Amino acid sequence: MTAPPLRVLLVEDDRKIATLTREYLETYGLAVDWVADGEAALQSAERPEYDVVVLDLMLPGTDGFEVCRSIRRRSHVPIIVVTARVEVADRVLGLELGADDYVTKPFSARELLARIHALVRRARGRAGPQASLCVGSLTLDLLSCTAALAGRELTLTSYEFALLRVLAEHAGRVLSRERLLDLAKGGADDVFDRSIDVRISRLRHKLGDDPRQPKLLKTIRGSGYMLAGEPK
Repeated sequence: MTAPPLRVLLVEDDRKIATLTREYLETYGLAVDWVADGEAALQSAERPEYDVVVLDLMLPGTDGFEVCRSIRRRSHVPIIVVTARVEVADRVLGLELGADDYVTKPFSARELLARIHALVRRARGRAGPQASLCVGSLTLDLLSCTAALAGRELTLTSYEFALLRVLAEHAGRVLSRERLLDLAKGGADDVFDRSIDVRISRLRHKLGDDPRQPKLLKTIRGSGYMLAGEPK
């Protein structure tokens, strides 16, 4: 059974920022509702289905500080405050009013996504070492060292699993052969005889990826390899 998507209440009065943020989060499977002012945020936050609130502090009318205070009085939903203010006092005030985390503008949408997942894990009692890692339809069980793609279990050697785990932990980022071997604890000789390329080729085959036009495990010419997607 597929888990329901994380639901995010995005409170942001800047339409451009809100649109870009919403599109990015939805690309990675989150369900995002957007409101542009404090009053709408308070009304929306009364619904219990949200997993996290991303709250801009500088809002028209009822500001983000008051929204944060009001939400926290009646809900334990995780809150990430977003602020263009650079003063430490403002960030501290947001935390004192009940926010769980903050990002400053301009912020990285990728960082925001990571913070959302981390907060939701903690809120659901899964803080600490991860038991699993997901990238799209790929799931790695970090306790049993097994992996599945779209529900199909993959038959991997221990080194192939270690290699796939490294790629999944750095999904969306290019890793050189040397870096891959270092992180996956491969031998130094692999760099010189290109056996890492053979290992990647075998792993790609087990993933069912077309070696001529791979969509999941990509070769970045002259740089290394990349697992497409975003870790969750």
